Amino acid sequence: MRQAVLYALRTARVATSRSFTVRIQSAFQPSSHVLGIRYLSGRTESPINKPSSSLNVVQSSMHLRRFSIVVVSGLVGYGAWYTYKGSGTDLTQIPIAGQQAKSFSNAAQSSLLVPLGETATERARKAVIVGADSLYTGEIQRDEPISKETDESGRKVLEMLTTGQATLKLRRNEESYLVGRGQGVVRYDVVQIPSNDPIEDDHVEKIIELPQGIGATAAQNPASDWMFWGVFDGHSGWTTSAKLRQVLVSFVARELDSTYKSALSSAISPSSEAIEAAIKLGFNRLDHEIVHESVEKVLKANSKLVAAELLAPALSGSCALLSFYDSRSKLLRVACTGDSRAVLGRRGDSGRWVATPLSVDQTGSNPDEEARMRKQHPGEPNVIRNGRVLGGLEPSRAFGDAVYKWSRETSNKLKQSFFGKNPSSQLKTPPYVTAEPIVTTTQINPDKGDFVVMATDGLWEMLTNEEVVGLVGQWIEKQSSGPQSSSWTRMFSSAPKGLPVEQGAKNKGMKDDGQETPIRQQQWGIKGGEDTRFVVEDKNVATHLVRNALGGKDKDMVCALLTLPAPYSRRYRDDLTVEVIFFGNAPFKARDLEVNKEASASASDIKANL
Repeated sequence: MRQAVLYALRTARVATSRSFTVRIQSAFQPSSHVLGIRYLSGRTESPINKPSSSLNVVQSSMHLRRFSIVVVSGLVGYGAWYTYKGSGTDLTQIPIAGQQAKSFSNAAQSSLLVPLGETATERARKAVIVGADSLYTGEIQRDEPISKETDESGRKVLEMLTTGQATLKLRRNEESYLVGRGQGVVRYDVVQIPSNDPIEDDHVEKIIELPQGIGATAAQNPASDWMFWGVFDGHSGWTTSAKLRQVLVSFVARELDSTYKSALSSAISPSSEAIEAAIKLGFNRLDHEIVHESVEKVLKANSKLVAAELLAPALSGSCALLSFYDSRSKLLRVACTGDSRAVLGRRGDSGRWVATPLSVDQTGSNPDEEARMRKQHPGEPNVIRNGRVLGGLEPSRAFGDAVYKWSRETSNKLKQSFFGKNPSSQLKTPPYVTAEPIVTTTQINPDKGDFVVMATDGLWEMLTNEEVVGLVGQWIEKQSSGPQSSSWTRMFSSAPKGLPVEQGAKNKGMKDDGQETPIRQQQWGIKGGEDTRFVVEDKNVATHLVRNALGGKDKDMVCALLTLPAPYSRRYRDDLTVEVIFFGNAPFKARDLEVNKEASASASDIKANL
């Protein structure tokens, strides 16, 4: 049997180097063999348990997603902070604060010197003021370096990004690929916007090319693809999500390979239940390695350095959303652990798009998850408290988060020999959290131009399923009407008013389908209809979704939210990772995977705009 070849869908990023920011180009990884599947990767997948003394290794494993808000916002010439003096000064509040708008006082403005021959208006620059519980905008009128001093109230004043700088930041990490393999997928777009520093999200995309006879008999299938897309929402650190990016697809592919081989020996195709079970087994085996096998290695090594390296993915945590598409059967299986979400967009009979969730948010606020937890831990009233596991962790399923999985004996042993804290008195019958996913199976119709949006919860707390699918539909309409429109977008051109999507039920709190409604809309005081909220300005559809999630046509809101540095930004937005996969029947091309340059960030563009 020929070896299956795994293609990485992403290319190594080109390096850029500026003040406060280090970006290093990853080297290409040598070929390696895992369970008979030979795979090539376009970027170095450095093990996250390498010694931290190697700067290049650590940065490579982090994918170099650290960057300074000072650099991105163009504040290099001004410094990092602008002094705000005087208690009781009035400020202009943007809608995020949800209170009455105010303005800078004349007294504060009069203290700002303006060079001879220039008016204050000509010198004015917008600024964001970060208070303890609210966010404001205003203007500053001088060029002097922005200092780090703050007043006793703790307010800080940060020069706000211009619209051009905000767009640059939105597009800095965008990627787009045209897939010309003739296997039912034509394109996918992805973007990431950090809020934590470094970003705790991660993502992966891979194709496994199967030879004849894999997944079916040779007569049934001369060749086919397994395609994987994953988004990982880390918490309490980035190490668990980085681990998932490196190895989760390999763990799942190994179990799928074994399942299909067993079925082939019987001259039958594996059942849907068997395939879903294989995916679950891959998730569980990886989590067992992260949480339990790491402890065995640490105790055997008896080294604090080894403990710090091996236990990092266990002590932090991550949700995982993995989509597996079999090009032969045209079946898409979505495995969800945690509260990231996948939604299918499909054209309905009315001509509008219909949003269908392919996953369920697995948190303590989900009635089904709460019932499962209480059944597994009878007599523990606090197993779910305030919608969280033991009152602490929001997702009820996750990788890592070992403090909710280790026995008290294991926790105490690690604390005594290495480091840690005393286990909570509430940990009576661990494990309380599982990595086992809920798997859904959906028949994809490439002829109808189906698409799937996968995103971490940072997007879904800003937009509803219908808004996300409608925004992708709106973007398709815009691309279809342009002179450079492609054949796959022209297939679906129509011009309904507003977002071209069928509206679902709008309930408060947790919806009947087990998914939470956006909380940021209430926090930000969003008002107005679709025509006043949303805009189409980006060639990358994932970037288009993020722009509209952050304010859309309200450019001040977009600029303010992107200006905020960590940790203040976490009060208003989470890390954002968004991926959109377009299905279709584009013909096979000689170049089966091509970077879509007009919708991908390039180092030259970034350098020219900084």
